[in-house]
Amino acid sequence: MRRVSRLLLPLFICAFAAIVGQAQAVRNVRVDFKETTLKNGLRVITVEDHSAPVVAVSVTYNVGSRDERQGRTGFAHLFEHMMFKGSENVGSGEHFMLVFNNGGNMNGTTNTDRTNYFEVLPANQLDLALFLESDRMRSLAITKDNLDNQRNAVQEERRLGVDNQAYGKSDEIQNELLYDNFAYKHSTIGSMEDLNAASVEDVAAFFKMYYAPNNAVLVVVGDFKTADALAKVRSSFEAIPRQATPPPVDMAEPQQKEERRANVDDGLARAPRVDIAWKALPGNTTDFYALQVLTAALQGGQSSRLYQKLVKEKEMTANVGGFIDERRGVGALYSNATLRPNVKTEDVEALIYAEIDRLKKEPIADWELNKAKNTTRRNFINGLQSSISRAITLGQYTVYYNEPGLINTRLDKVAAVTKEDVQRVANKYLVDTNRTVVVTMPKAKPKGTNASSGQ
Repeated sequence: MRRVSRLLLPLFICAFAAIVGQAQAVRNVRVDFKETTLKNGLRVITVEDHSAPVVAVSVTYNVGSRDERQGRTGFAHLFEHMMFKGSENVGSGEHFMLVFNNGGNMNGTTNTDRTNYFEVLPANQLDLALFLESDRMRSLAITKDNLDNQRNAVQEERRLGVDNQAYGKSDEIQNELLYDNFAYKHSTIGSMEDLNAASVEDVAAFFKMYYAPNNAVLVVVGDFKTADALAKVRSSFEAIPRQATPPPVDMAEPQQKEERRANVDDGLARAPRVDIAWKALPGNTTDFYALQVLTAALQGGQSSRLYQKLVKEKEMTANVGGFIDERRGVGALYSNATLRPNVKTEDVEALIYAEIDRLKKEPIADWELNKAKNTTRRNFINGLQSSISRAITLGQYTVYYNEPGLINTRLDKVAAVTKEDVQRVANKYLVDTNRTVVVTMPKAKPKGTNASSGQ
């Protein structure tokens, strides 16, 4: 095969992107699901998929760190741990053992807007997954010993992930600067003081309010007959009593009027880093999808504008990247760059802002638009290949937006973004009064200090 000239390669790339973009307009992915609501308010979504003899079960609770109150942060994440400490018919740690011994996998995750638990098992173990999830929804073992044990586990997780992690405090400081509303202002992992202050009574009240069937979405995806699966679900869950509807969360976020900035001296960092966040808007909105395309063109991969400018051309940073955060409330577009030696942070910032000004003044190229859409499409479809990813996605869209069908329409919304949309949202959101900047500098170690101590 003859080698393609380097001069012609961009033309081939653009042509290929255009072809894929045209194909994208006529092909779509569809997940056929059935939604049922039990008498106690539990929403159940089922997806039959006989392509593999497995079943995925996901329970998404409508509770995240945004639901916490001042002085009692970290509860949602604490419950991610507490939910594995046993219930009326399952001993402490048995949840793991039963799933793993039957060839399955499992986990739980918490963020600002929801808490999720899931199992993936052979198809003949659907009853086991439903039993485990229903038993802890009905009768979680909330004891002082369990609370103390998991409180210590969460505190150690905080030490590892925040307090003793390079740039960990910078991320927390930026989040606190970025938001005014307490719902998003505090970290999901919580503070040491609040975790220490949590009582058994506090935890029991939190569980009763939020871990109820009428505050959850159960999704079952896999190799089963829908009627049989729904009968099993009803048998396991319908007798669990509903609870009072949790209070709504005030997600109002005032408009930012000026740039916010902080400098952090980090004894664990080995290179300066610049973190920039622009306050944006909730997910699943027209401007959100336009910002998705914008961030892909600006900082998505090695062909992006910032990578080409800062890493390849100027050789000022070791890396650069970012993302648009999808939240139920106001999210943000993030960008960060780790500097090479002898480079000034203000010079890196200036180049980032110059590239953003380009986005504001002129439309992105056709190939950038197509690349951004195709990358988003590929990532989304790849994620839907697994049964558990489909289950988690359906549960999250239901809790976030009351729209499980978004799984079938999301790509259409991305495809509808135009170059003019990208230029418009750049001018609307990426302005200096709307950004929060944290500059982290390595902190010199005092003489005689062990380099690995972080002090």
